[in-house]
Amino acid sequence: MYGPTNLPKGGTFRKVTVPEIRDRKTHGPSIAMVTAYDFTMARLMDEAGADIVLVGDSLGMVVQGLANTLPVTVDEVCYHGRAVSRALRRAHLVGDMPFMSFQVSPAQAIENAGKMMKEGAFESVKLEGGVEVAEHVAKMVAVGIPVMGHVGLAPQRVHALGGFRVQGKTEDAADRIVADAIALEQAGAYSIVLEAMPAEVASRVTGAVSIPTIGIGAGRGCDGQVLVSTDLLGLTQGHAPKFVKRFAELGEAVIAATRAYVDEVRAGTFPAREHEYATSAERATVPPAIAR
Repeated sequence: MYGPTNLPKGGTFRKVTVPEIRDRKTHGPSIAMVTAYDFTMARLMDEAGADIVLVGDSLGMVVQGLANTLPVTVDEVCYHGRAVSRALRRAHLVGDMPFMSFQVSPAQAIENAGKMMKEGAFESVKLEGGVEVAEHVAKMVAVGIPVMGHVGLAPQRVHALGGFRVQGKTEDAADRIVADAIALEQAGAYSIVLEAMPAEVASRVTGAVSIPTIGIGAGRGCDGQVLVSTDLLGLTQGHAPKFVKRFAELGEAVIAATRAYVDEVRAGTFPAREHEYATSAERATVPPAIAR
């Protein structure tokens, strides 16, 4: 380990790999995972030291303004993956497999995951489900596709669940989550996202598997955490899930900056002289800082 920014001596960045992520279970430090959907945000998250950047199917809600993730396509995830990949010098890049891109059969899962790695520049893929997709995961891993699992709240099952609801509240439900996690580990997954479950259940899952768990609304007992970048930066408005911590209020800053821009444009004070280009003749009569 090279510390929070993973910089070896000499300052050259080293990519975070699947074996390293798996090793964090035993040797730490905790895994910090974030979402990003474009080059600019990905570059900032990478510079800040994030270990994993996820191009989530959450792009359907965050970028496209949809009510849920169901309409997102493989091609859309690949488009955003390519943009994000160009920004990452260090962080590992994982992409969500969209709804109905892997559920039909192991062959379908392999085909679409392979497309995501070839056309989306992903270094691994993430899919929702447990016991029912374990065979798919095993066959994907067998052909060299690293797979991150996802259990607990499965946003792609929002209609079947009756909404975005906390999972694992009863003993039977908690047992099923543990069984799902174990099935994913046995199938070869290198890590598992645990979403929206009681902290006690997440800690139980973390202790039941030998691969890292990454929590989102799953408490402190996981081997890492993940948040949507727009949530942690305070760019979103309206209701936020209980588990979200806003580490900044950049949404208000964006509104204030844009309002100031609009006011100056309307008042005719922007652009000012220092924002204009000069002709060759003018450059000889104005200060260099303005002339350029």
